[in-house]
Amino acid sequence: MATSRRTPAPADENSDGTIVDVDVTSEMESSFLEYAYSVIYSRALPDARDGLKPVQRRILYMMDDMGLRPDRGHVKSQRVVGEVMGKLHPHGDTAIYDALVRMAQDFSMRLPLVDGHGNFGSLDNGPAAPRYTEARPARAATLMTDSLDEDVVEMIPNYDNQLTQPEVLPAQFPNLLVNGASGIAVGMATNMPPHNLVEVIAAARHLIAHPDASLEDLMRLVPGPDLPSGGRIVGLEGIRDAYRTGRGSFKVRATTRIENVTSRKKGIVVTELPYQVGPEKVAEKLRDAVQSKKVQGISDYQDLTDRHHGLRLVLTVKSGFNPEAVLEQLYRYTPMEDSFGINNVALVEGQPRTLGLKSLLEVFVDHRLVVVRRRTEHRLRRRQDRLHLVEGLLIAILDIDEVIQIIRAADDGERARTALMSAFDLSQAQAEYILELRLRRLTKFSRLELESERDSLRAEIEELERILGSEQVLRDLVSAELAAVAAEHGTPRRTVLLEAGAQPAPQSSSLEVADEPCRVLLSGSGLVARTAGDAEIPREGGRSAHDVLVSQVLTTTRSQVGAVTDRGRLLHLGVVDLPSLAPTAAAPSLAGGTRLSDLLALDKDEKVIALVRASEEDRARGGCLALGTRDGVVKRVSLDFPRSDGFEIIGLKGDDRVVGVVDIEDDTDLDLVMVSSDAQLLHFPASGVRPQGRSAGGVAGIKLSAGATVVAFTAVDVTRPAEVVTIAGTSQALPGTQTGSLKVSDLTEFPAKGRATGGVRCHRFLRGEDVLIGAWVVPSPARACSESGQPIDLPEPVGRRDGSGTPVAVPVAAVG
Repeated sequence: MATSRRTPAPADENSDGTIVDVDVTSEMESSFLEYAYSVIYSRALPDARDGLKPVQRRILYMMDDMGLRPDRGHVKSQRVVGEVMGKLHPHGDTAIYDALVRMAQDFSMRLPLVDGHGNFGSLDNGPAAPRYTEARPARAATLMTDSLDEDVVEMIPNYDNQLTQPEVLPAQFPNLLVNGASGIAVGMATNMPPHNLVEVIAAARHLIAHPDASLEDLMRLVPGPDLPSGGRIVGLEGIRDAYRTGRGSFKVRATTRIENVTSRKKGIVVTELPYQVGPEKVAEKLRDAVQSKKVQGISDYQDLTDRHHGLRLVLTVKSGFNPEAVLEQLYRYTPMEDSFGINNVALVEGQPRTLGLKSLLEVFVDHRLVVVRRRTEHRLRRRQDRLHLVEGLLIAILDIDEVIQIIRAADDGERARTALMSAFDLSQAQAEYILELRLRRLTKFSRLELESERDSLRAEIEELERILGSEQVLRDLVSAELAAVAAEHGTPRRTVLLEAGAQPAPQSSSLEVADEPCRVLLSGSGLVARTAGDAEIPREGGRSAHDVLVSQVLTTTRSQVGAVTDRGRLLHLGVVDLPSLAPTAAAPSLAGGTRLSDLLALDKDEKVIALVRASEEDRARGGCLALGTRDGVVKRVSLDFPRSDGFEIIGLKGDDRVVGVVDIEDDTDLDLVMVSSDAQLLHFPASGVRPQGRSAGGVAGIKLSAGATVVAFTAVDVTRPAEVVTIAGTSQALPGTQTGSLKVSDLTEFPAKGRATGGVRCHRFLRGEDVLIGAWVVPSPARACSESGQPIDLPEPVGRRDGSGTPVAVPVAAVG
């Protein structure tokens, strides 16, 4: 076998026509290494700083250079592709368009960077040709390219050295974690899942404030991926491995619920599928599994997906089959359960590295610190140069007659500039600027403008020098900018996280489910589930790793519970249809539950306040419900409810709404508590309110001042410790956007008053505060969570009932 080849030397004037022997093995190794490096660095792997591959970076940069903006019209995708290919990208148009399409797909990216108009494909079908689609940058894309004109990153030559392009984009958010990445290089590959923007930025800000933070601290803020398609991640150990080492895997399941398809048949309704799995793929695999007898019990399959209601697949279960057992077969033999292998490979300083969660955040934070420092230095230079010119112009205006005389006496511009520099001790730049001065600038008003501009420039320069002079101020600025990004672009978590075993497979395929005691739990983020037993949830376990417990009802698996809404309606909820949590010695995590809004037919803007007893056994056992409304009305109504669904249990007047519901079996030692928006708290014995019929409107509970409303209503056992949690803010802010100042007090600090009185003050407002944006009265110890279910640390209770609060980092959604 030949081991060499004979290559003629180049035929130029220095060539003597000799033939050079080249070893084939060495030539192949050298050429392959060059090719491999090119694929790794220039095509397949993202940069850990901005999370973009070169083609994605060039698309965003070129769209910015073309003047495309989110608030302007779309342009043909073919035009963008042509500009990128002609000026920056030395590869074909197909690769460019594929990258552009992916950045526009909301089912591929958690925060799309391109706003597409037209057919950009689906999980089962490809996009239309670029001549048929239009595109423009999404709002998030402006965060990637912002400040590019302020010398924040290095500019490198393009493929033919005719133009320049950024080596990396400024990236105001951790795009690599938020949107994930996938790519196959030579000898290596990357596969990273998307995450929630709010959680990732919270971890980045924590790392900025605590550079020596442990991985466990960061994982508490980023509990797991947040996939664009939602779904449920089952088993978090593989995710923890990936956050530690950069490699791991997890399983994601479709979001399903059991419904009555007909009066006699039940069906499995699928509302969310695993990441990158489409309905057609599920239908194909289901057809194969049914034909091969791997999946039994399915009689019909319907795809009812539409633009208004989103994904909805209905699988009708044959009579005699347990839907839960059938669902487990679907998880096993169809893509309704899929695995995702995490391989966090990215470029760091031009070299591929496998990174854990902390390393990924550290690379981004370091990059962002460099960007903000360079931006500050650029702005400082610009303002110093401008101040230099303004000061020279002010000197000229003060002695404008002499300036004019010098210019008129000079033979040419050069002599005039030299004379000005000598007469007024000006620099060359100042003298040139004066010579270019227009006569209209010689007015008195222009002088006042220049003096105002000078003072403003000096203040800005002082602030910029303060930022550059302190590493801590610089880090605080970066953290504040990240917080602003999260507030503007953040969205609630879509993917539910479940520990392994949170939904155990049924041991029997029997249609009947045993009627056993259990508890139905409702979390602060709106998740509902049932326990495997009737053991009371310990109060010290009210806070889990992902949420807080706000309501629990003791019942049985074949029974029903009631869900009371703010419209004063009671809806029945079947307990057997709820997911069952694994038995545990500690309090179960509600992350294994399902969204309550998915199980009930709620009206627009209607929300569930609490779960209550509603079965026939509960009605026989007696008791009543206590309700408090926004207008200060209180009512007790007996549990003698009809079997129909969606009936009213209080007659609300006008636009009044129910703010709290309490299930009372025995009113001994119970006080009803109401908290108003102007920080007044009133509690009085529950026995002082007599029960009324369902249509009654209740009686006066608390006397409200003009413009005030009730923000909290509950009942407490006065023999047990309870805490009052209040959050003050401004009434001018949009709901859910402000964090406010929070205070925790013991209920014993507040004396009891009579019904229909004004109560006592429970929070002292600070400057800028005029209203309570949240209030809760709960058994000690109080636990809080955010809208996404993340736990929030509360301060220790204060001794004063009318004391002021302390600022909190994130908005509090629920306390339990």
